[in-house]
Amino acid sequence: MSERIEADYLIETPVEPEKAAAAMAGEQSSGTFVAVPGETPELRERSAARVEALEIVGEVGEPSLGGGLTGERYTRAKVTLSWPLATLGPDLPNLVATVAGNLFELRQFSGLRLCDIRLPRAFGDAYPGPKFGIAGTRAMAGVENGPLIGTIVKPSVGLTAEDTAALAGDLAAAGIDFIKDDELQADGPNCPFDDRARAVMGVLNEHAERTGKRVMYAFNLTGEVDDMRRRHDLLIELGASCAMVSLNSVGLSGLLALTRHSDLPIHAHRNGWGYLSRAEMLGWDYPAWSKLWRLAGADHMHVNGLRNKFSEGDDSVVASALSVGTPLWEDKPCVAMPVFSSGQTAVQAAETYARVGHADCIHAAGGGIMAHPGGPAEGVASLRQAWEAAVAGVPAAEYAATRPALAGALEAFG
Repeated sequence: MSERIEADYLIETPVEPEKAAAAMAGEQSSGTFVAVPGETPELRERSAARVEALEIVGEVGEPSLGGGLTGERYTRAKVTLSWPLATLGPDLPNLVATVAGNLFELRQFSGLRLCDIRLPRAFGDAYPGPKFGIAGTRAMAGVENGPLIGTIVKPSVGLTAEDTAALAGDLAAAGIDFIKDDELQADGPNCPFDDRARAVMGVLNEHAERTGKRVMYAFNLTGEVDDMRRRHDLLIELGASCAMVSLNSVGLSGLLALTRHSDLPIHAHRNGWGYLSRAEMLGWDYPAWSKLWRLAGADHMHVNGLRNKFSEGDDSVVASALSVGTPLWEDKPCVAMPVFSSGQTAVQAAETYARVGHADCIHAAGGGIMAHPGGPAEGVASLRQAWEAAVAGVPAAEYAATRPALAGALEAFG
């Protein structure tokens, strides 16, 4: 195993950047705070991390984070480290410990962020990647072109299984392609998973038999491994076509235990992403983080949405969406379908298409559908029409002149 793992970082440090980078490499491989007898030159050559690149990008007068060494100025730099694959092998959980472990706590840094990773092809042999991805999701949902127009069950919690099924029926009648549980709704006493799955699929199966349209519903089966597998098997029995998992709740090992068992597309929710990313000089960039989950089998990945209700800017959202469609390797791309959500309406469709460059996505709107002045059916139609206009290169306002649903959305949400 002569190949190497590479990781790119943005660092901020009051010491010489070269020394800070060397401390990172040592801490995350063969070194520690003092020389030890066993760290021979031969061992370092075989197992140590290397600093592959370092580029100074600026200075600031105040530290972004406290608790470390202090200085008069703090240098920011881009750093690339590499590790020999033979040190850990193609092992995702231990990869995280290597590229994103104790280095965040080193006192040499007043800021440190993991920006991207590049992995040897051995990881592609060791891990499943998405079983369905974009093409499989389209086949399961019966949507050949354009985005899957989706929504989220709201209120997030408080509905019974019967209430949820009634809402799913209304949304199916409105022409929706995709519905997902809210991440807060899993298996609570007021809406048990089994009861919800049976009630919802009873309604959606009847709708499919009557109309030929099978709505994809992502049931949130997040839980302990045995529970997730059992819930998955119930979904298969009921004829469901998607399962949702909260990534940060189940972890890489939990997702892998599910995806290696699963015969359903995995809708991967990133709730909690803010605590990994919101501080400018601490945490992860989405391209690095999402590669791990794609390898572990995520078919759909949330990327937020343009002009969203959260703190993330549009450039970051677009970068995230593009990253999940970037192949890991030519012969095993591990491409996932991006999911746009958070404050979405027909208004964002044109810019989303223009900036991402394709319609291979799920565009999930809650209020943008349910709060449409013409009702949910008009809300669904407005999103579909907005994407039709975007793909055709026609301004939304012009397209709306003969389409009342889109006109109503532009007036209500524009």
